[in-house]
Amino acid sequence: MTKTRKDFGRKKGCRRCGRKRGIVRRYGLHICRQCFRETAFELGFRKYS
Repeated sequence: MTKTRKDFGRKKGCRRCGRKRGIVRRYGLHICRQCFRETAFELGFRKYS
């Protein structure tokens, strides 16, 4: 019987810049936190405090 190898780790990076660390996956965004900070206002996220 052949054992299948399970892959771990980050497969896809940020949609915008390709960075693999600090990915925001919530709401299906899949962008890194740095890109999120740059584009959050355009995406409809607002700071209230």
